[in-house]
Amino acid sequence: MSAINRLLLLVGAVAVTAGCASSLDAGQARLCRAVIPALNGTARGIEVVRTGPLPTGDGVRVDYRAQSAAGQRSRFLECRFAGAREGGQLAAVSTEEGPIGDLRLYVLKRFWLGPEGVLADPEPINHAAEAPVLPRGLAIGLQHAIFALPPIAIYALLAAAYSLLYGLIGRINLAFGELAAVAGYAALLGFALWGPPPGQAVLLFSVLLALLAATLHGVVVGRLLFAPLLRSAGQHVLIGSIALAIVLQEYLRLTQGAKLIWVPPVFNTPYALARSGDFVVTFTPMAMAAAGMCGLAALALLVLLRSTRFGRAWRACADDAGAAALFGVDHRLLLLKTFALASALAGLAGYVVTVYYGAFGYAGGIVLGLKSLLAAVAGGIGCVGGAFLGGVLIGAIEQVWSALFPIEFRDLAVFILLVVLLVLRPNGLFGWREPLGQKPLPGLG
Repeated sequence: MSAINRLLLLVGAVAVTAGCASSLDAGQARLCRAVIPALNGTARGIEVVRTGPLPTGDGVRVDYRAQSAAGQRSRFLECRFAGAREGGQLAAVSTEEGPIGDLRLYVLKRFWLGPEGVLADPEPINHAAEAPVLPRGLAIGLQHAIFALPPIAIYALLAAAYSLLYGLIGRINLAFGELAAVAGYAALLGFALWGPPPGQAVLLFSVLLALLAATLHGVVVGRLLFAPLLRSAGQHVLIGSIALAIVLQEYLRLTQGAKLIWVPPVFNTPYALARSGDFVVTFTPMAMAAAGMCGLAALALLVLLRSTRFGRAWRACADDAGAAALFGVDHRLLLLKTFALASALAGLAGYVVTVYYGAFGYAGGIVLGLKSLLAAVAGGIGCVGGAFLGGVLIGAIEQVWSALFPIEFRDLAVFILLVVLLVLRPNGLFGWREPLGQKPLPGLG
C-alpha cells in the first residue's frame, strides 16, 4: 500500500497549502461590506483594509477607513449571521460604537440590502484596481480557462482511474462515478464532524475521510466482485459493474437521504488576477487547490507507474499477464492494489466535487462517471497519461461550448464530438495501436 500512502501525503500537502488563505464566506463578506455605505452616508471615500471571518465562525469582520471633511477615520464592522453554516440571514451588526438597534437593523435589511444595496459593496473584488490590464478578449478567455480548472481536475482523476483498471485487465468498471459519490459523502461527514468554522484543518480531515472511504469500498469491490468474475470470458464484469453502480446509488440514497446537504463555502473569496475595463478576471483559492491536487496526483501516479516496484509489475501485467506470472507477479495482489489506487483517485475527484460545488448527490456519479469514461477513451483507455489529457480535453470542450453556445446543449455536443473522435481514432489520441481485448489473468478467482 506504499502507493496509496504517497498519494495521501501529496494530497494532504496540497490541502494544507490551500489553507493559507482565510476561511471566508464570500457571500457573507459582500453583504457585510455593502452595509458600510449605509452607515457612512457623509463619507467622501471608503477604503476597505481587511475582510476576515469572526473567530466564532458565525460572521464577518471588515476593517476600513472612511474619508470625510474632518479627515480619515479607521472603523470596523462586524456582521453575524443566524445559521451561518447554511448561508444564514444577517442577525446582528456591530461597529466600534457598539451593536446597532433592532429597528435600525430591520430598516437596513428591509430597504437597503436588496439588489441595489448589495451593489454598494466598496470592494467587490479584492485589489481589483491593482490587477494588470489585458485586452478584453484575452481577459475573457483567461476567465473561462480558470473556470475550467475544477471540472478538468475531476474528469482527469476519474479518467485515470478507468485507465488504470482497463490497462491491467482489459475490463471497465462503470461504478467509479459512484465511488466518487461515496467519497463526496465522506467529505461531507468530515465537515459535519469537525463543525465550524471551516478551515484548512477540516479540509485535510475531510480529504482523508474521502480517500479512506473510496479506497475501502474499492478494495472490497475488487476482492468480492471483480476477482471472481475475471475468470469469465463474457461480459460478466461489465454487467456486474452496472449492477454495482445501481447498488451503490441505492446504498447512498437509503443511508444519506435523497435531499442534497450543502457544505459551508470554503476558500471561495474571489481575488483579482487581471482586468479589462470593468471586467475583472478572478480566481478562488479552492479552484486553484483543485487544479493543484489534480496536478500533484497526476505527477505522483506517473512517477509511481514508471519508477516503483508496483509500477513495473503493473506495466508487465498490462503487456503480458502470462509472462508476468512466470516472473512471480502476484496477479491477485496486483489487482487489489490497482483497485485501491484507482478508487483513491475516484475518491479525490469526489472530494473536489463536494468542497468546490458544495454537494454531491447520490445519483451524481452517473453522468460524471460517463463523461470521465469518455475522457479516458478519448485519451486512449489503458494509457494513464492519455487519460489525464482526455480529462483536459473534455473540460476544455465543455467550457468553450458554455462560453459560445446555449449551455443546455453542452452535454449533447460533448458526446457527439467524442463519437466523431472515436470514429476517426477508435483507440483515442494516445491509445494502443491495436485494440485491447479482455486479458486473462492467471491465478485470479
